[in-house]
Amino acid sequence: MHTDSTELLNGLLTDGATIAVGGFGLSGIPMDLIEAVRETGVKNLTIVSNNMGVDGKGLGILIESGQVDRVIASYVGENRLFAEQYLAGKLHVEFNPQGTLAERLRAGGAGIPAFYTKTGVGTVIAEGKPHAEFDGETYVQERGIVADIALVRAHMADTQGNLTYRYTARNFNPVVATAGKVTVAEVEQIVQEGQIHPDHVVTPAVYVQHIVQASERVKDIEQLTVRSRTALV
Repeated sequence: MHTDSTELLNGLLTDGATIAVGGFGLSGIPMDLIEAVRETGVKNLTIVSNNMGVDGKGLGILIESGQVDRVIASYVGENRLFAEQYLAGKLHVEFNPQGTLAERLRAGGAGIPAFYTKTGVGTVIAEGKPHAEFDGETYVQERGIVADIALVRAHMADTQGNLTYRYTARNFNPVVATAGKVTVAEVEQIVQEGQIHPDHVVTPAVYVQHIVQASERVKDIEQLTVRSRTALV
């Protein structure tokens, strides 16, 4: 277990690295580790994540600091600065259908170099990619993703690195955890070996090289939608 995220990442990251990051918007993001990436000052990064957070929060802070050169994501709609830089040609963006992105990460973690999917066939997503026909249907080839480092957020870990997640904060974290050559998990609760039931382990410790204790902070809500409470009858 490490106590200084910035010191840890300083020893792992270099300019031009590819970083896969768990989370969905602001849910289940490894915020301490994202801030540590900013503090290292590394640049020309490729970020693989479902999206880039929002302005000033989540992965949005790496856009603001000018450390990101390329993004592989499925959605950019909540980050105005990200959209502006993309439209201005300052950021290279590779869009992926959300399920395709998840499968590319899972494939990379499973040692599968490529797979075929129907999703995206006949669209700009498929341009320049190999196609093949199976059972009379056309499929497009997608490559597995293996990142130099994966950053994830987990609810609980034991000292060996076995991870569990909490509700929707699980999202992309399990597939991201498998897709890194080196995986760092930011964890809310760290317990002793044997205190997590084997049936409850989502990410086995074999995929996790480093764990850090998450700091206590307010968990931001990206969009809060509420409805008036109706009286019970």
